[in-house]
Amino acid sequence: MSLLPPDAVEFIGFVAPRHTSEIHPAAGPAIDRDYLKLLAQAHEWGGFDRVLVAFHATTPDALLLAGQVAAVTERLGLMIAHRTGFTAPTVAARQFATLDQLTGGRVAIHVISGGDDRELAQDGDHLTKDARYARTREFLDIVRQSWTAAEPFDYAGDHYRVERGFSEVKPVNAIPVYFGGASPAALAVAGRHADTYALWGETHAQVAELIGRVRAAAAPHGRAPRFSLSVRPILAETEARAWERAEDILARTRAVRAARGLGPAATPQNEGSRRLLAAAAAGPRHDKRLFTAIAAETGAAGNSTALVGTPEQVADALLDYHDLGVRTFLIRGFDPLEDALQYGRALLPAFRDALGRRGAAEAA
Repeated sequence: MSLLPPDAVEFIGFVAPRHTSEIHPAAGPAIDRDYLKLLAQAHEWGGFDRVLVAFHATTPDALLLAGQVAAVTERLGLMIAHRTGFTAPTVAARQFATLDQLTGGRVAIHVISGGDDRELAQDGDHLTKDARYARTREFLDIVRQSWTAAEPFDYAGDHYRVERGFSEVKPVNAIPVYFGGASPAALAVAGRHADTYALWGETHAQVAELIGRVRAAAAPHGRAPRFSLSVRPILAETEARAWERAEDILARTRAVRAARGLGPAATPQNEGSRRLLAAAAAGPRHDKRLFTAIAAETGAAGNSTALVGTPEQVADALLDYHDLGVRTFLIRGFDPLEDALQYGRALLPAFRDALGRRGAAEAA
């Protein structure tokens, strides 16, 4: 795999090393190899292009999990979350290039600067948010040079100094860089480095506004990034049943949080979560079928808004975001394995069929 053409549509799923979600409290060992294998293969069977392997301060290592996912699949791409600041950029560049070579070019990197000071402190990082984004900019400067430089290079920044940096191993093709963050400091990095800019499942108005800001930040660098939307589809055979399921998931989320003794969610520190909560504050339903109540319940901790309906209705809602410029859809369910199978069986074919019919009509 390599950088996608601007208009190519991409679907990204989500794999985790054990069965857990807002409605399924984590239990058992931190890594269930059989579950990880099933989840990865369900995405490959369903026609997903990639899967996200997430990063958190307390969870198993994403790069090593990605290697295992590659070992149990044949073509599935890997979108590996990597938090900057803990691995030297020259080392990280070699790690990702090595895995890209071993997997035949299946690697992408999702660069994370970190949006919660409390979580970052668990790994000993105490920089301010703006300083973290400045460090990420330098990190990506060096990583990209390591992937492409034919000769040793020097780099002098505020956070990294490299003398005669060089990597013997290069990627099979250009490794795509996915990047998110809505603060001014984040957008400055996105404009310089993001091949695909990642948004959460916001309203149409919010998505259009943020896409405009990212494009403006990228223009001085002569860049035109792709855009990704992260959302949680809730599907059923009828619209009424889908909304019943959405309300049931909300109730179960509340029950799980209560059983764990969790009170009201803390105010998020990152701008992306604040944007989701701003939408939720205006009501639980937006546009055609965007459901924000679960985001409100969890403090918008990550990808937490849903599109609700039949596969055909949710495919139509995704097309609305496609009209706004989104070409990558990162989707995952509240029942991770079962939902991945349902997406592959019904949602992805429905979207591709609808997009194909639209293209044929426009051509005619």
